[in-house]
Amino acid sequence: MATFLYRLGRLAFRRRWCVTLLWVGVLAAVGFGAVKAPAAPEATNSMPGIESQKAFDLMEERFPGTEADGATARIVFVAPDGQKITAADHRRAIDTMVERAAGGPQVAGVVNPFQGKVEAEAVSKDATTAYATVTYKAAADDLTDAAKHRLESAVEQARDTGLTVEVGGTALETQPSAGGSAEAIGVAIAALVLLMTFGSLAAAGLPLLTAILGVGVSMASIMALASAFGLSSTTGTLATMLGLACGIDYAVFIVSRYREERAKGHAPQEAAGLAAGTAGSAVVFAGLTVVIALAGLSVVGIPMLTKMGLAAAGAVVVGVLIALTLVPAVLGFWPNAVLSRRARRSGRIKEVKEGGENNGGSRWARFVLRRPVPVLIASVVGLGALAIPVMDLQLGMPGAEAKPTSTTERRAYDDLAQGFGPGFNGPLTVVVDARDAENPKTAVRTIEERIGATDGIVSVSPARFNSAGDTAVFSAIPSTAPTSERTQDLVRSIRADRPATEASTGAEFEVTGTTALNIDVAQKTQDALIPYLILVVGLAILLLMVVFRSVLVPVKAAVGFLLSVLAALGSVVAVFQWGWGAGLLGVETTGPIMSMMPIFLVGIVFGLAMDYEVFLVARMREAYVHGDSPSQAIRTGFRYSARVVVAAALIMMAVFSGFIGAGESMIKMIGFGLAIAVLFDAFVVRMALVPAVLALLGKAAWWMPRWLDRILPRVDVEGEALSHRTAPPQAPQAPQATKDETEDTRPEFTSV
Repeated sequence: MATFLYRLGRLAFRRRWCVTLLWVGVLAAVGFGAVKAPAAPEATNSMPGIESQKAFDLMEERFPGTEADGATARIVFVAPDGQKITAADHRRAIDTMVERAAGGPQVAGVVNPFQGKVEAEAVSKDATTAYATVTYKAAADDLTDAAKHRLESAVEQARDTGLTVEVGGTALETQPSAGGSAEAIGVAIAALVLLMTFGSLAAAGLPLLTAILGVGVSMASIMALASAFGLSSTTGTLATMLGLACGIDYAVFIVSRYREERAKGHAPQEAAGLAAGTAGSAVVFAGLTVVIALAGLSVVGIPMLTKMGLAAAGAVVVGVLIALTLVPAVLGFWPNAVLSRRARRSGRIKEVKEGGENNGGSRWARFVLRRPVPVLIASVVGLGALAIPVMDLQLGMPGAEAKPTSTTERRAYDDLAQGFGPGFNGPLTVVVDARDAENPKTAVRTIEERIGATDGIVSVSPARFNSAGDTAVFSAIPSTAPTSERTQDLVRSIRADRPATEASTGAEFEVTGTTALNIDVAQKTQDALIPYLILVVGLAILLLMVVFRSVLVPVKAAVGFLLSVLAALGSVVAVFQWGWGAGLLGVETTGPIMSMMPIFLVGIVFGLAMDYEVFLVARMREAYVHGDSPSQAIRTGFRYSARVVVAAALIMMAVFSGFIGAGESMIKMIGFGLAIAVLFDAFVVRMALVPAVLALLGKAAWWMPRWLDRILPRVDVEGEALSHRTAPPQAPQAPQATKDETEDTRPEFTSV
């Protein structure tokens, strides 16, 4: 492995024009394919294997053409304090508004709250609130500006009459913000961290440049393949995030090792080869762990999540390839530019002698080595305390109630909840299959009555039959909010009582709707979390055994990762569910944690955590193989790798923290969760827990049974073969960018 990557790095350095033009050509080719490819399909919310999805599929089968796929707008009217919405002047204002909305483009139909039998349902019992419904022929993304403007204009004119008018539904739904200026600030902070780490604009800009090119290749490829593989426009979200994160990290480690080898006196081409052979080996295995975590998302059984995971895995693979080829090639163009300003000005490169430099990493390592037990106890107890809130984790899918109060959707939600009850925003849809019933109408009526009599149900709407008369649909309004635990218990209670009802009526029924769907998705992801953890952690342990030739080091890495993830999830629960410090992050409403959040957090953080583990411990393993004692190997690993690992973690925290500035609570949650998880894993687990455990284990940390050592494949990750080269010249001078520097002087290896 190390020898192959060493030769690849030298080749890329020497043939830099060919390598650079190759990647530019790849970008141009996939970009052309993305432009010419058919448009990406709309994102689907299909969730196979859950009852809500089965019921929805049955509705589409038995009610063909009647279930509108178009956008909807629920317009909520609230009378001024002390007045009734049924007053004559208010009725005229609402009638006028409805007529104006009905005349807009793409409108399929409008339901007036004062239209016949509708009034009993569309006007609140206290007559202070009413709502009208506008349905469109086109989906929300396909609505024209003219259609939206007509609706907005009608709403504004209704507001001028003194009514409070808000719009819910999908027609005017605001799209989540990805962070805006806060995200740009995060990227700027990442660039500043790189500049402070390397002391060179070129060294700071190179990882950003190559990472952006890698993301460009990945996203263009996803767009080009979108139509063929059914990839929606949202598939690339995770690919962009991880492609940028891992791309920067991998390039940083290659550039850092290149600078280190230059400091030892190696010529630029030789240093590029050694960087690719040593740090590049760690990049390959770190990338494999990320790919394992992302590909493992397929075990959840949600097609959208599977596609997002595989697309992101492809982006990580591209990042690895660019780090191993394009980074050495760019170094070939400006071999001295990535060196520190002091080295370039003085004309000499500071040599880092073995065990000679007393930097912050080595000082911290000595501190931990002197006090391994207190450091270990403090790390475990601290993370364990932060993980306690996980025991109260509630999963769900926040809707309009999680939006900021500045949005009209949130205000419409609140007005409906106040006027019609908290459960009005989350009705349960019951689909009855009465094909096998002797009297379908009697069977449906019996099911309606039994569900209506269930404790927690406020009202049941009249059933609507299909043309064949064998299938019916009706709504049941809970007394509690869609995200309430009592609503979840209600759905489970209705389903638990179903066998007796079906036995007595001969008809079958299923519960669906947005509320039931969210409950089912939350349960499905929760059930898949443990198998997912077992899969990715198990495969990663095997991979790390191959890398480190050890049993205890991979197990320690997995346990540390679990601690950091649980602590991060506990922090998310404390802030977004319990409300601790929510105001500091601009979180206006607390509630259940997004169903996908734990899976996303585990997948992304696992990949980054294993990156830091491989880069840090691989350097310790390299020193140990080359003759250092266990304690000296820890100090060596920290001296050379701690600063770069810390910089990489700060970069990731800066990028993820940018999402906290978004207006959407869900995006805030993702940004906060990822940033806090990287903080715990990089600075508590990798910087404190790992050296403390290794110090207590001593030589046992690198023990492996002989039978297992024979079974596992051998790969030269630590570059043992590269150590048998001729020594670099002493007291190295800062070389000039001449032709002699880039000659293909191949290394001489002694027999091993």
